[in-house]
Amino acid sequence: MTAHGSVVLRVGLTGGIASGKSTVAAALADLGACVVDADRVAHEVMARGGAAYDAVVRRFGRSILAADGTIDRAALARLVFADSAARQELERIVHPVVRAEAERRFRRAALEGGCRVAVFDAALLVETGVYRDFDRLIVARCSCAEQLERLMARDGLSLQEAEARLRAQAPLERKLALADHVIDTTGPVEATRRQAADLWRQLLDEAERRSGGTEPEHHEP
Repeated sequence: MTAHGSVVLRVGLTGGIASGKSTVAAALADLGACVVDADRVAHEVMARGGAAYDAVVRRFGRSILAADGTIDRAALARLVFADSAARQELERIVHPVVRAEAERRFRRAALEGGCRVAVFDAALLVETGVYRDFDRLIVARCSCAEQLERLMARDGLSLQEAEARLRAQAPLERKLALADHVIDTTGPVEATRRQAADLWRQLLDEAERRSGGTEPEHHEP
C-alpha cells in the first residue's frame, strides 16, 4: 500500500461467459486478493433503491419488473441479448455505476485492510476498453464447447440462447492477445486453483517491486 492508501497492483480478470473466471476469482480471494465481482455489484445497483434501478426501468419499461417491483433479470437478459442496441444501452447505464462502486471498495480495502493486489472480475473488460485502466489483465479460458455446456447447465438456456450470449462478447482470441496472464480452466477445479496459486505468487512479487519503485511495463493496448 502506498502512503496514500492506494492499491499497489490493480488487476483485471476476464474471459468468455462461463469460462471459469469466477473460480479463478474465488481462488485469488482465498489467497488474499481484494476481489470485486462486477456482476454481483451490478445485481446490487439494479436492486430496488440501487443507484442504477430507476435509470434501467425508465429505459426498458415496467415489463422488465417482477410482481414485487424488482427487476426480473431473466426477462431483461432475454431482451438485451436479442437486441445489440438495447444491450449497449444497458451497459451505458450500468457499467459506470459498477466501476464507481468497485473503485470505492478498492480504496476502502487499501485503507482499512492494506490491500496490495485488487482484482476486478468482469466479463466485458475488453469489449468496453476498461482493461486499459488496470496494471495487468488475466484471461480465463476454456473451449467453446465447454463454455456452451457450462452455460446451458448453469443458466438453464437452450443451445440457441447460449450461443447468442457467446456472440455478444469479444472473440476469445482478442482477449488472449491482450492478456498478461492466461489460466486454462479446462479440467478439474483443483488444476485451476493450482494455476491461480502460481499466478498469485507472481502478482505479489510484482506488487512488492512496485512498492519499491520498480514497475514493469504493462501490455500495449
